[in-house]
Amino acid sequence: MRWFFLIVFLTLFSAVMLSALVEAKVVWKFGHLVNEEHMWHRTAVKFAELVREKTNGAIEIAIYPNEQLGKEIEVLTMIQAGTADLTISGESMQNWAPKAALIAAPYAFKSIDHMIRAINSDIGHEIRQEIIEKVGVIPLYYHIRAPRNLTSNKPVSKPEDARGLRLRLPNVPLFVEAWKAVGASPQVMAFSEVFTALQQGVIDAQENPYDLIYNASFYEVQKYVNETEHVIGWVWVVLGKKQFESLPKELQDAVLAAAQEAQKYADLLFWQEMPTFKQKLIEKGMMINSDVDKEAFRKIMSEAVERVLTPEQADLYRRIQELE
Repeated sequence: MRWFFLIVFLTLFSAVMLSALVEAKVVWKFGHLVNEEHMWHRTAVKFAELVREKTNGAIEIAIYPNEQLGKEIEVLTMIQAGTADLTISGESMQNWAPKAALIAAPYAFKSIDHMIRAINSDIGHEIRQEIIEKVGVIPLYYHIRAPRNLTSNKPVSKPEDARGLRLRLPNVPLFVEAWKAVGASPQVMAFSEVFTALQQGVIDAQENPYDLIYNASFYEVQKYVNETEHVIGWVWVVLGKKQFESLPKELQDAVLAAAQEAQKYADLLFWQEMPTFKQKLIEKGMMINSDVDKEAFRKIMSEAVERVLTPEQADLYRRIQELE
């Protein structure tokens, strides 16, 4: 009889605990700009699975691709207000944290390997800490970005070829100043608006890494990829600081452990898939202009960047370039 009552008690206790867990379940909203096929989204899905697994279902992540929650800056503001929780962001965070400008400063990094060394050095830690303090978000894991290249309907091989070019740029002051110095006419615009603007002739050109050029189907409205490789950078998947700190310690540790595994998955996808996008664009009919005077672009853009950096940013820019 005692065993019977013990089993009944344990069954009721388990039901109560399960009910309490369901009631306490946390649901995070994760909004970003790419579509469901992109490696960033697929990594986000993997991260959500890992979080659910490692928290035993206590945290679920609902993912909203294609700017469904809003544009990047809007989602960051929503995270600060508590109406969203995660996004993918990089240099745009300089609107709050000036050091974040160095995440994608023109001609700051010599190569992807150089950039990864910077992320994992005191320089990366310094940028990360300012983002936590001033943006109110915690970088969990990062995505390597392939070099940004200029797309257009005419070949652009030297700075003079870009004069007067109506060029879409993200809301990144360093990008705007660098391309102004080259002689282009920058137009700040959300990523989701770019295809239509190119299609309708509102702008002449845009710049992005090969994967996003393909992912956004820009091959339908642009003829050339000009290999300027003017920016090598990264983006972070960021989580609201308040949201993270509201969790008990064991759930915080579980989220961080999931982020470590998601980092490995993100790196694997990048190195496996990034080399294929250039060929995919060629197959779609785009012409690759590799005859670009990168040194001429570098000289003009670097001088423009150095003119507009604050002393603190300029010191970071110099330290990045000196990093072995």
